[in-house]
Amino acid sequence: MVSSDGSDPGSAAGYGASAAAVDGRRDIILAYRDRLIPRSELHFLRRLYVGFERLRPLWVGRSRDDGLADLGDEAVFLGREGVLGTWDREMFKHFGVLPPVPDLRASRPRLVHAHFGRGGALALPIARALKIPLVVSFYGADATKDKQYRKRFPPSVFQRRLHAMWDEAALFLCVSGFIKEQLLARGFPPEKLLVQHSGVNIDPDYGPDDPAAPLYVMFAGRFVEKKGVPSLIEAVRRLEAEGRTVRLVLVGEGPMEQELRQAASALKQVEFMGWMPNHELRRWMRGALALCVPSQRASDGDAEGLPTVVIEAMAAGTPVIGSRHAGIGEAVEDGETGFLIPEQDPDALAAALRRLMDEPNLRRALGENARQAAMENFEMSAQSRRLEQRLLGVIAATYTSGPTR
Repeated sequence: MVSSDGSDPGSAAGYGASAAAVDGRRDIILAYRDRLIPRSELHFLRRLYVGFERLRPLWVGRSRDDGLADLGDEAVFLGREGVLGTWDREMFKHFGVLPPVPDLRASRPRLVHAHFGRGGALALPIARALKIPLVVSFYGADATKDKQYRKRFPPSVFQRRLHAMWDEAALFLCVSGFIKEQLLARGFPPEKLLVQHSGVNIDPDYGPDDPAAPLYVMFAGRFVEKKGVPSLIEAVRRLEAEGRTVRLVLVGEGPMEQELRQAASALKQVEFMGWMPNHELRRWMRGALALCVPSQRASDGDAEGLPTVVIEAMAAGTPVIGSRHAGIGEAVEDGETGFLIPEQDPDALAAALRRLMDEPNLRRALGENARQAAMENFEMSAQSRRLEQRLLGVIAATYTSGPTR
């Protein structure tokens, strides 16, 4: 079992005491993430539970990942020590046999909340064995990637359990309306689909630290095809060709990094910043001319849900230039909180950046509107309380009517 309170603004302490508090008076829910927990997912997953007052998450997974030390909540891992643990985890994955360690019944959990579609399929045997309801949250590729649903031999665990999950899960939560539409098209039961947006903390301060300082163009995210970073690099190249001075800041990491470095090598001012803690990322966002989110559907069907960085930037008072892709338009209002452009259109992206460069008052107005919209629609405690009420509703319905399995 692990736990971490953290001490900096990007840690659990920065999200409010309820996020990390161990309160025996609250009922336990099992929060299942097979890999606990990728650093890139840490903040948006942890925020889901910060406003909970009646429920407390106990994280459950099969393997450790690089964000575990900063999780800020209790976590347990399936399986015994050593070789026996490897056997336990494989039996659980392929045949749904719960390992003898840990004893998940001991905490008397009321519900399993699984993250990502594959996580739902893996967690289904836990819900069955403990006779508790299952709720599954979908975030992006788990709904859009064709290979997840394409028939193959042998079928994946997700494919083998998909129809059972449709029947037995109490609820499927979708990070955006776009993801809901994707799941509907794949045959998910419509009466079980609800949109549950992610939330972010709202900075008390926003705007550039030094309003007179030169602004930069910023991207933050994984370096993968669906993020559309080549379109941003090309847009900046075109602005430089006009004689404009453009500083491009790229925050993140991923399999396309070397390809992107090569593509950006001809630019005059480009910085690859690597991964950075959330509080530092927000500081960089505040000083940006705009956060660019030129997302696109990848060749394998992979698409965004609603990128959390969109809402992060809005909360920091920074305009977003995003593509008309997936759920981005559910947060960004074109011409009011930022700009929406077509996918894979460097000309349109360059035009939006050009306008912000030429009209500094517009950047300020869009940023103020964006921050207000984030406060009204995506504040993390409000979204978290909404999630808790939905989970409490599932629990109440289950224990009133009895399990349907």
